[in-house]
Amino acid sequence: MTLIYGHRGAKGEAPENTLVSFQKCLEHGVRRCELDLHLSRDSELMVIHDPTLKRTTGRRGKVVEHDAAALVTYDARKSGPDWVQPCPIPRLAELFETCDFEHWQLEVKSASKVRAARTVTAIATLAERYGLADKVTVTSSSRAVLTALNQLTPQLSRGLVAEYAWLDPLKVARHYECQLLALNWTLCTPERLLKAQKSGLHVSVWTVNEPALMQRLADFGVDSLITDFPGLAAATLTR
Repeated sequence: MTLIYGHRGAKGEAPENTLVSFQKCLEHGVRRCELDLHLSRDSELMVIHDPTLKRTTGRRGKVVEHDAAALVTYDARKSGPDWVQPCPIPRLAELFETCDFEHWQLEVKSASKVRAARTVTAIATLAERYGLADKVTVTSSSRAVLTALNQLTPQLSRGLVAEYAWLDPLKVARHYECQLLALNWTLCTPERLLKAQKSGLHVSVWTVNEPALMQRLADFGVDSLITDFPGLAAATLTR
């Protein structure tokens, strides 16, 4: 059976990476999610995709230039579907406290060696505090992040985010001893999928929003798909 992950919550239905988006995902009975993390200036894990604030909040500057206490007051509904109430940038801790997901894909974008180390250590500490270490997979396309995960937090499950095929995704995933391969759906051929699964990888494909494509990838046998419309995916795959 193909599992469903809500992309940044339910990105197609509510402002991405906000509490309401993750609540919307859960309302559809989808209890797996994918989200993005950046550190605030005071080293708190903030749930936001871009390193800058402009696209989702309209504000200038980078996430890392602001303290968490300020970031949680910024309204992040600018780029998403229309939403009446303000939707602040959440701390990861807030989601861990309020959202009952059975599994979390936490994507960390490219980072310097130092920032990668700080980020993965913060994730491990927080996951441990909330008793969620076994429900988290940290994913990245960044060599620095994957190296830090390997060396500093080997207890956490990790995954490679692969968008392009110019480097063999399976080879890279094996090199970093990943358990999950988050594969751009355009790279998901039956041959690559089978090879990945035979080597023990959970294959999660993104971003899949069309019902016909959801069904086709499920028929291929993908382990999970990441979608902006978790309700639609749930309805499509349970027919």
